[in-house]
Amino acid sequence: MIKANILLFYKKSKAAFLDLLPIIIVVVFFQSVVIQQPFPQIGEVILGVLLVVLGLMLFIEGLEMGLFPIGETLAYALAKKGSLFWLLLFAFALGFSTTIAEPALLAIAKEAAKISSEAGLISSDPSTLNTYALGLRISVAVSVGFAILIGVLRILKGWPLYYLIIGGYVLVMVMTIVAPQEIIGLAYDAGGVTTSTITVPLVTALGVGLANVIKGRSPLLDGFGLIAFASLLPMIFVMGYGLFWF
Repeated sequence: MIKANILLFYKKSKAAFLDLLPIIIVVVFFQSVVIQQPFPQIGEVILGVLLVVLGLMLFIEGLEMGLFPIGETLAYALAKKGSLFWLLLFAFALGFSTTIAEPALLAIAKEAAKISSEAGLISSDPSTLNTYALGLRISVAVSVGFAILIGVLRILKGWPLYYLIIGGYVLVMVMTIVAPQEIIGLAYDAGGVTTSTITVPLVTALGVGLANVIKGRSPLLDGFGLIAFASLLPMIFVMGYGLFWF
């Protein structure tokens, strides 16, 4: 038993290391060949790499053991319950809660408030900065909640994914023309930071689990696509937030 666990640990850590290997090769190449300087504090660098490999292995293991099964189980149970209201409420709440907890969104909201203050767009007092950052986070979180809700409706109704995606990006292009220039780059970045370590596993599990339990739906064809909505709607909502704020 112990030998089997050691072998399993070795295989998983090896897989995590191979995932990181391209990054390591690039860093080593530029440091050694292009910059031609030794690594500062090489011992700490090696230790850091080992910790990253361990962390990545544990993170992937946690997704497989916890988040993916939870998402699929909840989707299955709610679909079997037959209540559209609770299913849609769960979809919205899942999108909102996972996004509001994203560390990347928290960081970019604080930085956006700071830069907007330095540019003279908003007041520099702490209350205004916190209000602006919180409003931006809530705007993005609400948008992802609606995105997951729309994605779940698409799976239930069998709507073609490309109609919704093309229509959404047409709206993004139109809003880009009329939105304040100061908010456009931030809006586009918001579409990326929302689909990070917390949101992606749970949302993907929800879509795949729901497509598995709904008769006539394919997990491969219908189960994916929720992440695309979670990237699209924040751009629309943040530009709308900019139109309101500025």
